[in-house]
Amino acid sequence: MGSIDKLGAAEERRLTRKSSIILDEEIKDVNNDFTLSKKQLGSGKSAVIYICREKSTGKKYACKQIAKKRIVTEGQKEDLKREVRIMKYLQGQENVVELKGTYEDNTNVNIVMEYCEGGELYKKIESKGRCGRFTEKLAAQIISSIMKVVYSLHFMGVMHRDLKPENFVLPKKGTVLGFLPCLVDYTKLKAIDFGLSAFDELGNPNCEKVGTAFYVAPEVLRRQPYGKEVDIWSAGVILYMLLTGVPPFYGDTDNQIFEEVLKAKPDMESYPWPLISPNAKKLVKDMLSVDPNKRPTAAAVLNDLWLKDNGVSTENPIDKMFLDTMKHFRAMNKFKKLALKKMTEYLGPVESEELRAMFRNFDTNEQEAISREELEKWLVRIDPKLRPEDAKQIAKEADTNGDGYIDYNESLTAMMNFRKKHKQEDLRKAFEHFKKGSDDWITIEELKLALLEEYELDHATIEDIISEVDKNDDGKIDYKEFCAMIRS
Repeated sequence: MGSIDKLGAAEERRLTRKSSIILDEEIKDVNNDFTLSKKQLGSGKSAVIYICREKSTGKKYACKQIAKKRIVTEGQKEDLKREVRIMKYLQGQENVVELKGTYEDNTNVNIVMEYCEGGELYKKIESKGRCGRFTEKLAAQIISSIMKVVYSLHFMGVMHRDLKPENFVLPKKGTVLGFLPCLVDYTKLKAIDFGLSAFDELGNPNCEKVGTAFYVAPEVLRRQPYGKEVDIWSAGVILYMLLTGVPPFYGDTDNQIFEEVLKAKPDMESYPWPLISPNAKKLVKDMLSVDPNKRPTAAAVLNDLWLKDNGVSTENPIDKMFLDTMKHFRAMNKFKKLALKKMTEYLGPVESEELRAMFRNFDTNEQEAISREELEKWLVRIDPKLRPEDAKQIAKEADTNGDGYIDYNESLTAMMNFRKKHKQEDLRKAFEHFKKGSDDWITIEELKLALLEEYELDHATIEDIISEVDKNDDGKIDYKEFCAMIRS
């Protein structure tokens, strides 16, 4: 009986641990892979950020440690899961701090991420003291970097909802040139802290009152349905502070600040405004418009005349990334397109909504489809050097059924390629779909049959596709070759 009692107690402890898991992942101890320093980079209500080093490489990272005893309600658990989900979703974006991994034990959730040694933008602003302000040229450089982050998030369908100088970091420290002060490169700012972030979901508007007092938009305080325009407001507050050295809405308490935000009448007449250019003043006014619909989009801010006047580059990394993806999609062989199309059927509701959020960047009329002409114009806008005939061909390839429109389901195939993150189980399911026999490979005959069911192809084209995928020329396509084709 004693051994049975012990077994029962052990099982009870195992079930208790399992029920307390927040991230729906296996229990992992961060100390197995990293050495955590006692040095803190920052702290909040429920989290402390430490410097840590990876044991296998010695590389330095930042570890956000959240005490599970502070995550007690279902809402708090869902918020933490959403934060991790969004960070995983944004992996690979160069202006977002990179997630290294997540670890959860019985007492903490640890989020290990890229370490940015340059520190917070807030510290740079704070070092100037009250009423210390940046030159317009430098302010334009900083706000351009911030708006590139915002543009990337909005392109991916994410609202940050807590944009503030504390949540932008510099990857590198400034450099010292002789007796000159440190020269800081503000063009590489990265966004951090996605604890309040959310997807901008069509038909499911946000009404949560979240954010930080100085930077929160009036519609959030009114608990009106809101969208990604709240981030434009917050960025406008930051720009006001860069130009003047003081916040546009001030009070001794949060409630006093909220009252000023709701009035939405920032002082734009007193010193130093007479010294600030009209174009800078206009941009701040537009970004701090009470009506969210009158605020410029992130793309419009990046193309604003004031930024151009100050010689700021508006080249957008995510635009280039998406354009490269569409060019690759055009050149992709028919089998890869067919396999990616099949893999869209395995998307869960969460992944599907993530990709739908990207599609809404193009589907401006919310009709679940965009015309070829609209896509062509968008492609040329993000790359003026792209030849019209190339844009036309890319749009034609995206329109897989040839009806003149790219609908949501067709766009998923291209978006799948854009993500470049494919679950192993989805790859295996797609492979199993095409192989009909019991052997673990796709025969040439099975591949020909799959292609001819979907496309009108001549014999030579099919042979070219086969030779491209069948790397070892053994007359069949194994699972390794199939995965290599998808990931190439």
